[in-house]
Amino acid sequence: MRILLVEDEPDLGAILERMLVRENYVVDWLQDGDSAWDCLQEGWTHYAVAILDWLLPGLSGLELCQRLRQANNSLPVLMLTAKDQVADKVAGLNAGADDYLVKPFSNAELLARVRALQRRSQPLQPQQLTLGPLTLDYGNFSVTRHDSQNPSQAIALTAKEFQLLEYLMQHPNQILSRDQIMNQVWSMQANPTSNVVPAQMRLLRRKLGQSHSQGIIETVHGIGYRLQVPQ
Repeated sequence: MRILLVEDEPDLGAILERMLVRENYVVDWLQDGDSAWDCLQEGWTHYAVAILDWLLPGLSGLELCQRLRQANNSLPVLMLTAKDQVADKVAGLNAGADDYLVKPFSNAELLARVRALQRRSQPLQPQQLTLGPLTLDYGNFSVTRHDSQNPSQAIALTAKEFQLLEYLMQHPNQILSRDQIMNQVWSMQANPTSNVVPAQMRLLRRKLGQSHSQGIIETVHGIGYRLQVPQ
């Protein structure tokens, strides 16, 4: 899952980014409203939730939220602010925010609210995602290969391997370009090298190869990659 975090306080932004990354989210952290709006207008990256500070350089979080709703964008928004008066909360919710969290707050509460927004905006995510011979386990970040000729074995994945395989499994038999993969699996701040996708794909294939799943991830030369699942 990918989150847009717009927070201009460097210390708080860094803390929130680290916490969300630890929870296996891909996080794009921006520090002004204008950059955030440009990013949202591009529409290239799919976000699960936006976390917006109310007071930002350029467009405020309130203005960002208003623009989103005027554009009929239903992206779930969690508003962060030091404004704790009832009138302020009403203004934020009326602008289109889905939830409102007053500073200071606990990290545990913020995570709980982010998960709640995810549940409201999409079908409840199962504990496992099964596609063809693969089962991705969200509980322990592993994948199991089901093979009639070999015993099933859970393979531990790094956060990036898990995110990459999840994205491939969510788009079975579709060719995904390198740019599509980078825009969905790496944050804007990551500045990955040009060969990071092929390198990460090799590592993932190597792990899947331990379960005799050679060839399930196909390289479509000059275009991208495809997870092949029998129809």
